[in-house]
Amino acid sequence: MAVEYRIDRRSGVPAFQQIVQQTKQALRLGVLVPGDRLPTAKDVAETSAVNPNTTLKAYRELEREGLVEPRPGLGTFVRRTLGRAETGNRLAAVRGAGGVDVEGGRGRSGAGGRGRAGRGGAGKAVRPRDQGGHGGQDNEEHR
Repeated sequence: MAVEYRIDRRSGVPAFQQIVQQTKQALRLGVLVPGDRLPTAKDVAETSAVNPNTTLKAYRELEREGLVEPRPGLGTFVRRTLGRAETGNRLAAVRGAGGVDVEGGRGRSGAGGRGRAGRGGAGKAVRPRDQGGHGGQDNEEHR
């Protein structure tokens, strides 16, 4: 299962940190599990309109934390999860969790319509519900 990153340029949070945060959220929720391959820097650049070096910086940070590992010629893979227990149906667990939306690769492109979310169509998007710069926390005023 692939993650599709949603970059909010108005949040004030650097894009690489948003990628790190969204990857960790996917790991917590079980959207990503050990052995899953992260999208290539080129794929993230095409879907999220970020420089490939930004994605590589985020992946290096995740590698330093022991969450992912690069495999030359193959990609970057999840080493460990941040979730408690893995379930057989990861999507059902995510749909029931608060604070994150998961949608198929086809649909809204996020970031004010920038990007090409429909390209490829195989990914899943992990996006904080509140993109008003509140770190994904539910805030009654912004609903």
